[in-house]
Amino acid sequence: MRKPPLLFYCQHSLGLGHAVRSFALGAALAEHFRVVIACGGKLPEAVTPPVGVELVALPPLGAANDGSLVSRGPHSLERARARRRELLLDAFRSLRPRVLVVELFPFGRRKFADELVLLLEEAWRAKPRPVVASSVRDILVGRGADQQAHDTLTCVLANRYFDAVLVHSDPAFAGLAESFRPTIPLSPAIFHTGFVVPERATDARPVEGAHRVVVSAGGGLVGERLLSTALEAQALLPGKIELDVVAGPFLPEPAWSSLEAKAAQLDRVRLRRSVPDLGEELRTASASVSQCGYNTALDLLRTRVPALVVPFWKPSEDEQLRRARRLEQLGAVRVLEPECLDVPTLVDEIRLLLEHRPQALALDLDGAAASARILSALAAADREVAAPTVAAVTA
Repeated sequence: MRKPPLLFYCQHSLGLGHAVRSFALGAALAEHFRVVIACGGKLPEAVTPPVGVELVALPPLGAANDGSLVSRGPHSLERARARRRELLLDAFRSLRPRVLVVELFPFGRRKFADELVLLLEEAWRAKPRPVVASSVRDILVGRGADQQAHDTLTCVLANRYFDAVLVHSDPAFAGLAESFRPTIPLSPAIFHTGFVVPERATDARPVEGAHRVVVSAGGGLVGERLLSTALEAQALLPGKIELDVVAGPFLPEPAWSSLEAKAAQLDRVRLRRSVPDLGEELRTASASVSQCGYNTALDLLRTRVPALVVPFWKPSEDEQLRRARRLEQLGAVRVLEPECLDVPTLVDEIRLLLEHRPQALALDLDGAAASARILSALAAADREVAAPTVAAVTA
């Protein structure tokens, strides 16, 4: 029996977190659907779609330091955007999906509204119309004084185009209503699916007596300060500690060259551009120093490695800081506020970290399989919200 087709739009701009989560979802969805992922960010060679998942590679776009969009490929920004719109509509029309999943929009990704509204209008006019779902992470980015206006417009868009919102979080940790406060009701059904993690080998505790500290910064695009400070701190750390520094595939080349020059002058340092799976590196580490993106945080929780997080933060990007503080309150990690990052402080924190024993958290990590069950049930019910195994939770 043929599986019903599903089109999944995902876009990563700063790091790889959105792509990693989308690919993990795609792997679970492939049990129920023919899955085609339209990916709009640049992918390193080591990051490939799961077996059984097809990929439509859109001309890659990303975020510059000032938040503006830039082309990550050979096309100009204008040509890349036009070509993306063409490819998305072609994919939709040729696939005729039973389900359309849009990652983050309309809760975020407003810079991509031109192509997404075009895609959603195409879905709205299709006969039969597909089930349309938004896929969002545990904590949404704060919008400051514009929060309520932003959330209300989100509601308008969601109410017009979407049947369901999949919140990839355990509501015991963070629920949608905590970071989403519109002035009008949200009509689509809301499902808290649990956290989404890629399938891996059995989780393990760090090796007792080891002294390897893994330092990482996600994709690396905004990680230079943390990585450079860690290398500078190495000379002041006890001789038994070795640093294993993972720069990230998106770290700019000048920053990578600077790190290489620093590492060449140091003992007990291993510097790598990237690794296939950070979680596997953490399984045998004695400690971790990192940022606090969605996927990194889940790797830390699964491996229970003593962890210091220095969350990436700027006024328009606060979700890492909010996630880090919540994990710290639960005893799962130590937090170093980003404005406090310097060499002496990091040295002290790493010394303390080796004695830290993180609190185990009983969180739902079955979000990928739960999302697949929910969407399968919605598709089978002809867009009527059925009663899948995860209960709907209103905002």
